[in-house]
Amino acid sequence: MDNGRVGPDTSQNAPNERAWFTTTHWSVVLQAAGNQSSQASEALSQLCRVYWYPLYAFVRRKGYSPHDAQDLTQEFFARLIEKNSVRAADRNKGRFRTFLLGALDHFLANEWRDARRIKRGGGKPLLSLDDTAEERYRLEPADTATPERLYERRWALTLLEQSLARLDEECAVDGKRALFDAVKGLLAGERLPGGYSELADKLQMSEGAVMTAVHRLRRRYGELLRAGIAQTVSGPAQVESELRHLFTALGD
Repeated sequence: MDNGRVGPDTSQNAPNERAWFTTTHWSVVLQAAGNQSSQASEALSQLCRVYWYPLYAFVRRKGYSPHDAQDLTQEFFARLIEKNSVRAADRNKGRFRTFLLGALDHFLANEWRDARRIKRGGGKPLLSLDDTAEERYRLEPADTATPERLYERRWALTLLEQSLARLDEECAVDGKRALFDAVKGLLAGERLPGGYSELADKLQMSEGAVMTAVHRLRRRYGELLRAGIAQTVSGPAQVESELRHLFTALGD
């Protein structure tokens, strides 16, 4: 029986959790630190794309203008990739979100004057970054959250959004796009005003079948969320603590 709970089901670990860490982005980056491996470069680029907007929002909340924030964020990632600065990360404290925030803080304190002189559009960027960042930032709540708290919240929301997008892709491949489209709001945290009976009528399924399908999708959503978190830590033991931190960040 469904208990009205919304969002991903994270009550149980996903299967083969340790297998995630044989090829996760973060572990590949750490293992390859100090060389110019194309595998490490691509892994780092993918991780940077995840963190582009949370870091942009952090810089904006620090008081920088939209143009300066975009230049600074772009230059920060460019230097991170070009200079392989990730080799400075402590493998035993390997949470990519904290490493990036600390590195950006250092960058802003020590190198922002040079970065401001970068001419936007003067060459092909190393990353294809989010051109809608400022539009998204203007939609942020006008609250008094610190730059650090805004960054943490955006990090959490980004992981949830990416996990939901991956679930969407899987459902499309499995021929379940109509089901996913009908219940994705519920999976994302919305309530179900019409109840399962209305949803069952819409999908031409029995109420029990819809409840079972939603339960399975929530569980898969939770697995994908854990897998996404695994990409940003250095070992399986950190997944659960990061998951707890994620929900704490959403509650701030």
